[in-house]
Amino acid sequence: MGIIAWIVVGLVAGLLARWIMPGKQDVGLIVTTLLGILGGLIGGWIMSLLTGAGVTGFDLRTILVATLGAVLVLVVYGLTRK
Repeated sequence: MGIIAWIVVGLVAGLLARWIMPGKQDVGLIVTTLLGILGGLIGGWIMSLLTGAGVTGFDLRTILVATLGAVLVLVVYGLTRK
């Protein structure tokens, strides 16, 4: 995937993660996108460890994996901010 696709996936995953997480997150759009991209990388890495296949394209599976990774990153981010 190209850099633009990673940014789009990161933005979508970050927004979905913020929507899924309870409570108020005081982060802007850029931080949301960066957390989503980081979540996508972490989610893809975890999926490659578990299934042997990482994130390879722009599809529903990629969005789900990136969103789950972004939720994980958002939880850790929230714990370190307190």
